[in-house]
This record gives sequence, structure tokens and C-alpha cells, in this order.
Amino acid sequence: MGALSAEHLITQVVAGRHPELPEGTAGTVRLDLRDGASTEHWYLTIDHQDVRVTRSSEDADTVVHADREVFDRLAHGNPRLLSALLRNDLTVQGDMRLLMTLRRLFPGPPGARDPREAARDAGARPASGTEA
Repeated sequence: MGALSAEHLITQVVAGRHPELPEGTAGTVRLDLRDGASTEHWYLTIDHQDVRVTRSSEDADTVVHADREVFDRLAHGNPRLLSALLRNDLTVQGDMRLLMTLRRLFPGPPGARDPREAARDAGARPASGTEA
């Protein structure tokens, strides 16, 4: 895991257009990544299916606090965002709906597949015991 994993996730994966997000989703999220005595601030503006990313510590609808190491692991899909929240590896203040939106932008665990893709593949194969 490189030191730029969190930055790569935020600038290359999270920023941009995301058709998988609900059309009406809008709000701001600030990610506070602690690294020793310093904190790195990332500010995400979600406007429908577009996500803009800047560096800012201004107030946001949702604020996520985590150690940079946790965010680096999240960038690799392990652990999942909600698992990290339940383990208290990160804390959240504000609108939890935006956290649910944010989790859609993060990668899944290594080797994971979209459930729709898995269902399509399962539908393309004959069920066992039905071959003639």
C-alpha cells in the first residue's frame, strides 16, 4: 500500500461523474485524514452525479475523521467503509445519508464483483441438473 493510496482514491476515483449515484444526491463531505500530528482535509461537493474534490477545511454537511492508514486501506477495498465505522476506525458527524453515498464511490474488497454482474453470469449458465 503506497503512501498515495488515499490521495489516489480521492482524486482519481471519487472525483468525477458517477452514474451509479442517485440523480438527486447533493451535499458536501469533508474527509479529515490524520497522519501523526497533522490533518489533511479533502472537501467533496456532490452535485447529483458529479463529485468535485478540493483541499479545504471549511464546514461540510458530513465530516469523516480517520487515520490516513485507515483511508489507505479503504482505498484498497479492505475494510469496507461501514465496517470501519462499526469498528470505530473512523467517525462521522452530520448527514449519514451522504456517508451512504460516499460508500458507493469506494472500491469493494479485492476480487469482489457487482451483484448485478454476478446475477447476469448466473442467469447465463444452465442450472445444475437441467442439462440434457
